[in-house]
Amino acid sequence: MATAMAGRGLSFIRNIFHSRLQVPGVGPQQLSCVHTTTSLESKHWERRNLKVYPPQLPDEPRRPAEIHHSRRQIKYSKDKMWYLAKMIRGMSIDEAVAQLEFNDKKGAKIMKEVLLEAQEMAVKNHNVEFKSNLYVAESFSSKGMYLKRIRYHGRGMFGIMDKVYCHYFVKLVEGSPPKKEEKTSFDQAKEYVQGLKNRTIIHSL
Repeated sequence: MATAMAGRGLSFIRNIFHSRLQVPGVGPQQLSCVHTTTSLESKHWERRNLKVYPPQLPDEPRRPAEIHHSRRQIKYSKDKMWYLAKMIRGMSIDEAVAQLEFNDKKGAKIMKEVLLEAQEMAVKNHNVEFKSNLYVAESFSSKGMYLKRIRYHGRGMFGIMDKVYCHYFVKLVEGSPPKKEEKTSFDQAKEYVQGLKNRTIIHSL
């Protein structure tokens, strides 16, 4: 009896996970996995280059070009890549390439190649007149596909290790980089106090 109940419970849970959603106007869809906003945006990062804007009015300022580029499955840690991505965020394209040129990390060389590829795309495909008139608007890394391998130890023991990979995404915008807002000591103190208020205290009420 208990075995039959357990079997029914497992089949019920399986039916929930493999059920189909009926969306209005769309056919039934398989619930394969749950996506976050970040994963959805990075999944279709290059498709943003195909976005078509409506025609501008004669008195409107010219819309700056935007170039989205990425490189996926890089044999490098996403955390190490994040520090480099944060460093060049908000820099002009020439300054970012110069900073990465004199950085001896492996990720810096890969990131420099991606920036140069995006710069070439801007001139060829996005009608950017001057290739130096670009700045890094967005720059971030995300987790790639991890491969599990066996690490052998002594006395017949073994462990599981991960071969880590990461993705790198960059967005270049035509124009000069925006100036950073200078914060006063009072503004910095307010941010510090707000950060203390927003922190999570474990096992608290």
